[in-house]
Amino acid sequence: MLRKKEMITAAGTLACAIGIGFIMQRSETAQMHYGPSADRVKVQQGNALDASSSKNALLDVQEITLTSAEIESSIALPDTDSEVVKTASPSSVLVDPEPSAIAPTAAPTPACEITADARPVAAAMVELFMEASCMPNERVTVHHNGMLFTETTSDTGTLLLKVPALSEEAVFILAFGNGDGAVAQTTVEGLVDYDRVVLQWKGNTGFQLHAREFGANYGTAGHIWEEAPGDIVSAVSGDHGVLTKHGDTRAAEPLLAEVYTFPKAHTAQRGSIELTVETEVTSANCGLEIEAQSLEIQTDGKVRTQNLTLAVPDCEATGSFLVLNNLLQDLKVAQR
Repeated sequence: MLRKKEMITAAGTLACAIGIGFIMQRSETAQMHYGPSADRVKVQQGNALDASSSKNALLDVQEITLTSAEIESSIALPDTDSEVVKTASPSSVLVDPEPSAIAPTAAPTPACEITADARPVAAAMVELFMEASCMPNERVTVHHNGMLFTETTSDTGTLLLKVPALSEEAVFILAFGNGDGAVAQTTVEGLVDYDRVVLQWKGNTGFQLHAREFGANYGTAGHIWEEAPGDIVSAVSGDHGVLTKHGDTRAAEPLLAEVYTFPKAHTAQRGSIELTVETEVTSANCGLEIEAQSLEIQTDGKVRTQNLTLAVPDCEATGSFLVLNNLLQDLKVAQR
């Protein structure tokens, strides 16, 4: 989907959000369902969003404030002191009757073990495997260093994923809605060789992460996004970056994420990589507010967090995109 309409210049629109976990899971706006559509409009940087402003005043999409905040989550987490959490079957919590009161019954069903394992793989990714035979086709939330996304177990209760690491000592929490789950940990020594940026949100809101490497134009080689994501092989060889998508879009109100990875230590190219966040204006989200969060690994290994609430223009702009230029810092690839 290349640009078909004239674009007005942009820089992201954001109202201060007190933590993306709260916004994604508790705010009234985040509980709306959204869906995708096409074409682009850019927006001007302006003043902080006044929550009392009418939606008609948001047509210019000028209310932009970037903020940093700690991520919060209302999802119950398993005990991180143990890598295995057991789920008790209903029969195991019944009070045993006196032997003389009733006839003997069958032995209770054994508790189900939920286990998870992690191992590093190419391009500073981690392969996660979870086994939970008592949780087939169940929603599970993956937590890692501020990144959250929703997945669904298989018919047999297993889950196999590849997830970009955001820390060298990478800890992953896989949590079911009732608080049961498991924890896995591994060491990712090659993370320092890669630049990595995350964009995450709730629901099918139309958010997209775009990377244009070393002056690449839209639709050309070096423009990395969901329709031209690149591949792990190119990221390992240093030819291009890669975009990976995480989360089950078929789940109800899923937490979703896109992650852009560039092999800064393996490339012969030098210069800048322009990063933008783009949002489709559709009949499902026009005139509403949608939320997202970005995570960027800094040179000291810490993760920089930016939370945003975006006021989408009214439905006259359906078929356009909002281009948020200043939410993410462009990547600088220098001579090593």
